[in-house]
Amino acid sequence: MLVSMAKMMGRFGVVLVGLWAGLATAGAQQTPAPPAAAAQDGAAPSAATPAPQDDVKQIKLTEEQVKRFIAAQADLAAIASKIQAAGDTPDPALQTELESIATKHGFGNFEELDDVAANISIVMAGLDSNTGNFVDPVEALKKERDDVQKDSSIPDADKKQLMDELTEAIGTTPKLEYKENIEIVKAHKAEIEKALQ
Repeated sequence: MLVSMAKMMGRFGVVLVGLWAGLATAGAQQTPAPPAAAAQDGAAPSAATPAPQDDVKQIKLTEEQVKRFIAAQADLAAIASKIQAAGDTPDPALQTELESIATKHGFGNFEELDDVAANISIVMAGLDSNTGNFVDPVEALKKERDDVQKDSSIPDADKKQLMDELTEAIGTTPKLEYKENIEIVKAHKAEIEKALQ
C-alpha cells in the first residue's frame, strides 16, 4: 500500500478540488456571495494549493448535494481546459460560467459546490478500493509513513522522498469531521467515479 493513500488524495484532490479551488477564492474576491446565501450555506473560499486541515470547510453532506455534485460534473468537464488554463486567476467570463453551472445544479454559488466537492473528496480518499471500508486518510497516511520508515529495502534517497511526500500529505489532508458523510458518499461511490472519468 506504499504511497497509495497519498496518490489517492492527490487524485481526488486534483479532480475534485484542485481543478477549481483557486477559482472559488478568486471568484469570492470578484463576486461576493449574497449575505443570505453565505449565512445559509456558510460558504468559505478554498485555497488554490492543497489546503491545510483547517482551510477545508467541512460540512454535513446531504443526499441531494451529492446528487447535484454528480450532475454538475458533465458541465464542469466541458470547460475543464478553460479551468486548468486559468490557474488561480479566472477571468470574469469564466467565473460567471462557473457560477452559472453551480446555480444550474441547485447550489447557491460556486463556493458551495466547491465545499461539497472537498467533502466528497475527503471521504472518497478514505474508501478502501478492495473492501469499501472507510479509513481516515490522515491515519492511513501516518501508518504508511511508519511502514516506509521501517522498510529497509527502500534506498535512502527514495525513502527520504517518500517520507517528505507522506509528511506533506499528512499536513494537507483534513481529518473527517462528519462521519455520517461516509454512508452518503459510499451510496453514490460508483456514480461519483463514473462522473469523474
